[in-house]
Amino acid sequence: MGNEDLSKLKIDKTVKSFRPRKRRRLVYLIGVFLLLILSGVLYLKGIIAPAISVEVVTVSQVYPSQILSLLNASGYVVAQRKAAIASKVTGRLVALMVEEGSRVREGQVIARLENEDVLAARDQAEANLKAARANLEAAKAELEEATRIFNRNKQLLVRGSIARAEYETSEARYLKAQASVASAEATIHASSAALKGAEVALEYTLIRAPFDGVVLTKNADIGDIITPLGAAANAKAAVVTIADLNSLQVEVDVSETNLGLVKMGQPCEIQLDAIPESRFRGVVHAIVPTIDRSKATVMVKVRFLDKDHRILPEMRAKVAFLSRPLKFEEQRASIAVNQTAILPHSPHSVFLVHGDRVVETPIRIGKQLGGMVEVLEGLKAGERVVNKPPKRLRSGSRITIAEK
Repeated sequence: MGNEDLSKLKIDKTVKSFRPRKRRRLVYLIGVFLLLILSGVLYLKGIIAPAISVEVVTVSQVYPSQILSLLNASGYVVAQRKAAIASKVTGRLVALMVEEGSRVREGQVIARLENEDVLAARDQAEANLKAARANLEAAKAELEEATRIFNRNKQLLVRGSIARAEYETSEARYLKAQASVASAEATIHASSAALKGAEVALEYTLIRAPFDGVVLTKNADIGDIITPLGAAANAKAAVVTIADLNSLQVEVDVSETNLGLVKMGQPCEIQLDAIPESRFRGVVHAIVPTIDRSKATVMVKVRFLDKDHRILPEMRAKVAFLSRPLKFEEQRASIAVNQTAILPHSPHSVFLVHGDRVVETPIRIGKQLGGMVEVLEGLKAGERVVNKPPKRLRSGSRITIAEK
């Protein structure tokens, strides 16, 4: 009895060990199955897929003039009216009323030389003129009295009331008074000429602007000796250099082989390196009729149609010679992307690059711009999109940018 009870207490290891092993195998199979499903989903979403090599292009800001351009050339903004202002006399500079950037009007005094001696000469000439005019008045008074006496004696002589000697004396006085008036008038002319000469000499010490313009450079300082020739070692010839900003034009060199693409009055578009966000309308003003043999080029001058205070001499410029004038709506820039970057299905979209992945982004397109398409909504200038996207590329796919 006791032995039978003990035998019943033994554990059947074969039965107990089989069931947990079967359950573990089932759990493993389910885990692998779920892992495969998850991997498939992640692969389809491009999360664990290998990186796809793609070509990337940048969204550009395009001007319609780029399509109408027949020829492009580079040059500089040059003032066609420019002057180095100096004095006609030698003297020491005692006043300078302008500096670089100052705007001046025609006739404005911009500098002055020492002129005390010239002022004294002018004052003396004025005094001499006043004295000559006073002498003339005295001579006229004397002539008036001599004329009255002469005419009276002339009548008395006819009547025989006076001696002929007295008549002749009055006649001589009358003639002398006439001569005195003539001499006084001549003296006034001479004094007036002397005063005018003194005023001219004084004017030479005042340096004036010959036309409306802007001071480009200041070539002398107070205390410098200014001379017309500037021959002395410590002498200066020009005080300032000014330019008329209304005469600004772009001078570009055009290859003689391309000269046939340029003609007088041809519309142009001007872009300045210093103002890259703006484009300016222009027109061909002159084609200089000579060839630069060293460069085999012809100088072409392009006049600005739009004035802007930001345009300054010596700015570097690029000129596009156009096939026709731009319409008003063509003067603004457009956002454009390569036509080959747009996905063929509708509505239109592109793959926008974000780091090492792409996101399919819907866009609204406009007109055709050569090999590019205007983008009205959805993209900004400077963003990068996939060009010629592969068929297996999906939104969220990991990419590597192919080297060109």
